[in-house]
Amino acid sequence: MQTFTNKSLKEYNTFGIDVKARKFISVETVEELKELLKNSYASELFVLGGGSNMLLTGDIEKTVVHINLEGIRIKEDLEDEVLVEAMAGENWHQFVLFCLDHGFGGLENLSLIPGNVGTAPIQNIGAYGVEIKDTFEECTALDVQTLELKKFSLEDCRFGYRDSIFKNSEKGRYIITQVTFRLTKNRHLLHTDYGSIGEYLAEEGIENPGIRDVSNAVISIRRSKLPDPKKIGNSGSFFKNPVISNQQITELQEIYPEMPFYKVDEEHVKVPAGWLIDRAGLKGYREGDAGVHTKQALVLVNYGNATGQEILRLSEKVQERVYDLFKVKLQPEVNIF
Repeated sequence: MQTFTNKSLKEYNTFGIDVKARKFISVETVEELKELLKNSYASELFVLGGGSNMLLTGDIEKTVVHINLEGIRIKEDLEDEVLVEAMAGENWHQFVLFCLDHGFGGLENLSLIPGNVGTAPIQNIGAYGVEIKDTFEECTALDVQTLELKKFSLEDCRFGYRDSIFKNSEKGRYIITQVTFRLTKNRHLLHTDYGSIGEYLAEEGIENPGIRDVSNAVISIRRSKLPDPKKIGNSGSFFKNPVISNQQITELQEIYPEMPFYKVDEEHVKVPAGWLIDRAGLKGYREGDAGVHTKQALVLVNYGNATGQEILRLSEKVQERVYDLFKVKLQPEVNIF
């Protein structure tokens, strides 16, 4: 366990916001985490994982606890499937690459998503037609009140679109320590019909793709559209794709017949937030170092020295412009502190 005071969090959040933590503690084992919680009130702590889905708008007066739990193990090796367990502090993309190196399928569409394993279930991260819930087996989380470890099944987590109980009803109650995934060893179910994956494979002349081919396609597409957080601060998609009624999409398409949408259920559709922001004329818009990315309007970026407050104000301007034009409310996907 390492402790620091007045530590800059610039390297600990993908937006690269330079705020300070009054006290910063890095824990490397579950026992260290328990010991820390035993001597602190949970309300006094600010839990930090990979820092990939947050916008920090000011210095953190609480004690920042950096979850640095590492380790990957094959929990159960079956004939056609395998259960793989990863500790919460493992880098998500490195974990996906580990699975690919071992021939395990199911996570290839989630390649290159920033962040750590422990925060993935909170958001039910997803991309290119796949979400965490599709391969999730269970996770173990530490109850910050009782200091007991509890297992959560797929059903327990109540996953929704970028949502779970850890983000809502049980927010702040548990700290995820490890996650187990059920992955395929053969006869992989590939998802290649979402986005530009099929086009990439066709251009590369790949007729019978494997999981590595799909991963490479996703990585290439993401790199062509999304900024690298190591070069331009960002947190990936800043807004959720809004879900609206069939009646509203019908009315909107009378004005904007080219508006894309995807069926959610019999009464609702999902509209790409990036399309709405782009159509509102905000792609590439910039106020100082806070901006809307030039290639993907769904991504807000820090071009260097933007503050969290400046990016927050920009996000509010985007929300207002989109609502004024389409009467559609955009909800942030990132957590704002």
